[in-house]
Amino acid sequence: MIEKPIKYFFIVLFSLLTGISCQKTKILTAGGTVQFSVDTLKFDTVFTTQGSYTTGLLIYNPQNEEIILSSVRLQSGASSYFHLNVDGFQGNNISNLKIAAHDSIYVFATVKINPNDTLTPFIITDKLIATLNGKDFSIPFTAYGQNAHFIVSDSIGTSTTWLTDKPYVIIHYAVVGPNATLSIPANCKVYVHQDARIFVYGKLEIDSAGTDSVVFQGDRLDRAYFGYVGYPGEWGGIYFVTGSYGNINHAVFKNCGGATSSYLNFQTQSAAIEVDSGAYLKISQSIIENSIGYGLLNFQGNVTGSNCLIKQTGAEAFIMLQGGNAIMTNCTFANYGSSAISHSNYKTVTLVNYLPIGNGQYIPGNLHADFRNCIVYGSLDSEIVCDSAQGATAYTAMNNCLLKTGSYFESFVQFNSCIRNSDPLFKDPTNGDFHLTTGSPAIGSGNSIYNSGPDLDNKAFKNDLGCYQY
Repeated sequence: MIEKPIKYFFIVLFSLLTGISCQKTKILTAGGTVQFSVDTLKFDTVFTTQGSYTTGLLIYNPQNEEIILSSVRLQSGASSYFHLNVDGFQGNNISNLKIAAHDSIYVFATVKINPNDTLTPFIITDKLIATLNGKDFSIPFTAYGQNAHFIVSDSIGTSTTWLTDKPYVIIHYAVVGPNATLSIPANCKVYVHQDARIFVYGKLEIDSAGTDSVVFQGDRLDRAYFGYVGYPGEWGGIYFVTGSYGNINHAVFKNCGGATSSYLNFQTQSAAIEVDSGAYLKISQSIIENSIGYGLLNFQGNVTGSNCLIKQTGAEAFIMLQGGNAIMTNCTFANYGSSAISHSNYKTVTLVNYLPIGNGQYIPGNLHADFRNCIVYGSLDSEIVCDSAQGATAYTAMNNCLLKTGSYFESFVQFNSCIRNSDPLFKDPTNGDFHLTTGSPAIGSGNSIYNSGPDLDNKAFKNDLGCYQY
């Protein structure tokens, strides 16, 4: 008695399923429109031959029916500087692309610009065209190109002065040879690739007068990709090898400290500047900022610094490992952390006369450090570590400095007329502005016998602490 209802149930179900499967998607065959997610696809400045990041847009179908784009193409076709990937298909002319009703497809684009004889930035343009039912819809593509001097895994064997007509771009590494001097003048722009580091065997001279600092930064100029901010580790750093010399005046090293491939088996550290045993560096009126590792690492080397600012580093802003020699005058070392850098595991300054090698073992080295009219401050309870081990000498003097310290220090540390744990009242430390403000205890607390000359802003010395005179 129940067979008949069951039979009719399956007949009805089959009819419903058959009816659904026979329905066809309605396709718009005349008229219609498409919409783009941007009105112009823009690329920031791209160094010639180096390419750029990938950016993109969406093509929308606002209709209630499916559409078929007969083509999505670049006006210049295969000869374009731009290159497309449309809905997963590579090429500068893709045909028969379906877009469901009220749906969209992705278009990704890159640009690679060939060099020419232009010294100033130039504009490259093209047009993206989507054709629907015989009608073209388009938006422009624009990119700025910049010719450059490229240093690709290259060694500088003779004394050389870089030019200022075009930027310099360093890829893999640049080596200043043992008998060479590399001079970098004011207004020279230096961009360094992510895998690159500068090795100095001979001498590096950076002497930029006034406020025209020589800026070292990563070669990714497509800042829109980074949200128009700098990120630590965008390139490596500068490594001063044993026997080398550096004389740096008015330079900025930013967004650096990234790990790079070794050169001739040198095991470089993550540091903006590393000074090895027996190397000499004199640095003045310069800034190191946003290093993913150390700011300035002195590994048994010899460093003299004045009116410098080292800020926002992932590890110590200034560190001496296994000893070495340092005289730092009117310098500001400051760490408050940022959205890209955590300041929780490392102090701002560390001075030790040994190198830990594990299992309680270490390698000693003589330490001599003299800080004069300096500021060491940050967001931790204590921002400086001084420690010594047997087997080597240790001497540290803090003269007329403002320090954020703990309550205990080893006997080899001498404090002379120092201010401890008193807020220096920086102008805006969260955003990296370490100028002094009214009422700062650093104002007038310096010693004039340590007068190191003009500050980081080229203001005359007025007995204030740190790199900025009030």
